[in-house]
Formats: sequence, C-alpha cells, structure tokens
Amino acid sequence: MIDPAAAQPVMTSQDLLTLPQPPADHTIAYGPALQQVAELRLPKGPGPHPVVIVIHGGCWQAPWGFDHVRGLASALTAEGHATWSLEYRRIGDPGGGWPGTLEDVARGADHLREVAKARPLDLDRVVALGHSAGGHLALWLAARHRLPTGSPLHAGRPLGLRGVVSLAGITDLRAGAAGRVCGEAIPSLLGGPPEDRVDRLRQSSPVELVPLGVPQRLLCGARDGIVPIEQARAYAAAAVAAGDAVEVLVLDGAGHFELVDPTSSAYPAVRDAVRALSSR
Repeated sequence: MIDPAAAQPVMTSQDLLTLPQPPADHTIAYGPALQQVAELRLPKGPGPHPVVIVIHGGCWQAPWGFDHVRGLASALTAEGHATWSLEYRRIGDPGGGWPGTLEDVARGADHLREVAKARPLDLDRVVALGHSAGGHLALWLAARHRLPTGSPLHAGRPLGLRGVVSLAGITDLRAGAAGRVCGEAIPSLLGGPPEDRVDRLRQSSPVELVPLGVPQRLLCGARDGIVPIEQARAYAAAAVAAGDAVEVLVLDGAGHFELVDPTSSAYPAVRDAVRALSSR
C-alpha cells in the first residue's frame, strides 16, 4: 500500500515564501550593521515570558532572511513564548561569513539582557531554535561557552540557554562540506575547505564542541532532500557519548521546509519540543 503522505509533494523554498508573514511587535537593533536586528514578539499577559531565540536558515547566505520564519515565530508567540527572531550578516553581506555570522548570532542572543530591562522576559527560560543553517547556529550558541579564551568568538558571559531545538539542522560542518550540503556554502562560511580551516572548524561545528551541557531536540523530516537525517543521528550519538541529553525525532511525511511551516503536520512536534525544554 502506498503511504498517502509519501505521495504528496514536499514543500519547496518558494512555497515557504508564499506563507503569511505576520508583523513583529518590535524590531530592535543589536548592532550598527543593517542586518544586526531582531524581531521581538510578545504573548498576551503580564509575563515574565519564556523566550525562544529563532534563527532562520538559508545556507548562511544572503538574501535568505528572517522573513520566512515570521509565521513560525508568530505561532510560537501565540503559544505563550516571547520570540526573538535574529537577522544576521550572511555570506554575501559585508562582514558575513567567518567570524561575522557567528559573532552576530552571539551578540544578538546576548542583547536579550538589554531587551529584558524594559520588557517582561524570563531569561532563565530561554530556548534557541534554528532551522537548517540556523539549526547549526542554535546548537553553536549553546556550545560557545566551551570556546577557548583565545578564540575571536569567545565571550566571557554568554547568555544561558535552557535547551536547543534544531530543525533539520546542520550539526557537522566537516561531514556537511564532504556531502556538499548547501553546495559550497560551508567552505564559504569557514573561509576555505574544512581541512584547511581546522581551527575554525573546531570553533564552529557543533559536533566538535560536545558536550553542550543542555538538552537538545533534533527534529528532521523523513523526506528531507537537503540536510541528510544522518547529520542528526551521528551528532546525537557523539553528543550522548559525551554526556548530553539528546533526542532525535524523524517526522513522517515532512521534507525540509515543513518544519518551519506552522500550518503543517510537523508543527505540533516543533511546538511540543519547545514546550518541553522551556518548562524544564
């Protein structure tokens, strides 16, 4: 018998761009560059509200921006989470790539401390969520406390996270480059092939930085043709062996982009993963 879900076409990137893009409550700069902004959405009620840092994908490349995750951020806000959706300098933007892309995500996350001075945010319940290349960045956010003091990406007091939700995330830059995940984007991000940029790889690839020390939920579409599910499985094995609590959930019928579509059958699993981590 043919599985009806398998007979349906998977969502494409163009399909994603046709979804509604609900406006944010506030757009706040966290740096001087045009791309160093974030969209803040606040749920109803006095708070303080748990926070989800939302990091979009797009192979770390311009022109992909946070517009295509506005629907997801809005849906999570309706569930009771404040959402802080980061834009950042990407490959093709001035200052994008190494180390600017990573610096921006770190700076944007840490800027929540300033935002919380005027808005009811519970910074003891912050979850990072990212899709595809954004999944890489979300995991890296949780790992950056492990960076050596000599790293240009080292921060003395990075914002603490309750956990990470990776949606079809790229967890291993070395394996991703070998498999040409996102084409030549990984060498472009690192400033060269991983074998020539070993020091940068060790500071930016999540699998090189385990254990992260926080719970992680890795969600994948069973029909994802962009990021192999093995990225999640191999990473989880390494992270668990290092002492992390990691769960992998493969969603039947979903491709790559359904994971950020709040109208898809994949959304309840995304919602539940966020709930589970923010309530721990």
